[in-house]
Amino acid sequence: MKFAELGLKPAYLRRCESLGYEEPTPIQEGAIPVVLTGADLIGCAETGTGKTAAFLLPVMQRTGETKRPGVRVLVLAPTRELVSQINESYKQLAPKGSPRCAAVIGGASMSEQTNALRRGAGVVVATPGRLLDHVERRTIDLSYVEVLVLDEADRMLDMGFLPAIRRILSELPEKRQTLLFSATMSPEIESLARSTMKEPKLVEVSPRGSAAATVEQMAYPCALESKTALLIDLLERERESENFERVLVFTRTRRGAERLSHILLARDHKVNRIHADRTQPQREAALRGFKEGQTRVLVATDIAARGLDVESVSHVINYDVPEQPEDYVHRIGRTGRAGKRGRAITLVTPVDEISMRAIERLTGQAVERVVLPSFGGAPAITQRAAAAVGAKPFRAMRGSGAGGRRSFRPRRAGR
Repeated sequence: MKFAELGLKPAYLRRCESLGYEEPTPIQEGAIPVVLTGADLIGCAETGTGKTAAFLLPVMQRTGETKRPGVRVLVLAPTRELVSQINESYKQLAPKGSPRCAAVIGGASMSEQTNALRRGAGVVVATPGRLLDHVERRTIDLSYVEVLVLDEADRMLDMGFLPAIRRILSELPEKRQTLLFSATMSPEIESLARSTMKEPKLVEVSPRGSAAATVEQMAYPCALESKTALLIDLLERERESENFERVLVFTRTRRGAERLSHILLARDHKVNRIHADRTQPQREAALRGFKEGQTRVLVATDIAARGLDVESVSHVINYDVPEQPEDYVHRIGRTGRAGKRGRAITLVTPVDEISMRAIERLTGQAVERVVLPSFGGAPAITQRAAAAVGAKPFRAMRGSGAGGRRSFRPRRAGR
């Protein structure tokens, strides 16, 4: 199917052509005709499949047919990065003469956002918390909203935004079109959607919680004290045989991201980090450097699992296994995008095996465990890398018989 067959007008088809969009993705093919009819929609598709264009293109066409004042389109997203991505996509897809789009996020100037709203923004993309700040200050009027989009709604619920979303919903007209898009859909989110939507159509192009088929997944069992040494070895020893060109490393905590980035920086890696303690300009600079190739390794917490749209991320490395299985899907979805191949590596300590099995149940896929071969009496972690982080080398123990489980223990001093 071609974009012209979806009901889009020539102005939008030209924008798609100029951006190199040749054929719609499955979520675009399923969602665009439904949104053009004005019906409510629940869209469920794996990350990196073009959900943003799936709602922006038809919404722009519907609202662009008439000229009216006020904020007519409201898009809610859980993170600043995702808001910025949607805002940039709007600028790329919108034909000349389209309404202005304003990004409303925390960590940025309230006065600048207020001025942008006063200049007549017809489209607002916002995080729930900062949008409520504007509502309470009466610097935004939501009574003219015709289309509400909830993007990554399950993540907004995980982040505790449900009360804010309900408060925002109370400010909106009852007569509106509501669209909900997400890579995964929890029962709680479906309950919220169905309580606020009118006979929504469901477009589900892949099993919920499924990982992209373009991503090769594997797990490296290791001891807790040698995770950093293993990461260093992956980035240094193996890059001769495998191109770790642009690597996104995920940690659970902000402190862990800081510690890891400083260790890698000390080993002369081009590295930066993104987490909630960094200012908005710092986060934007880190992401820009990663996109432009100035930074080879970006260390991030789950704040970056959704909303990071970077072309050609070669590897995602889960330094820490995520607490929520759904976050694993979003993390590895940062690679293997737009039909390209990607690789996801997870460092798994013995205590992480329970979490890994929960991930495998969610995705319906077994993640291959790769026990690294011996290297000077240790697995493939080099003595040099181990010494760099103060980790002790460790050796593999034989399992009981073929298929027996392997475990690792520290090598005792003097051996």
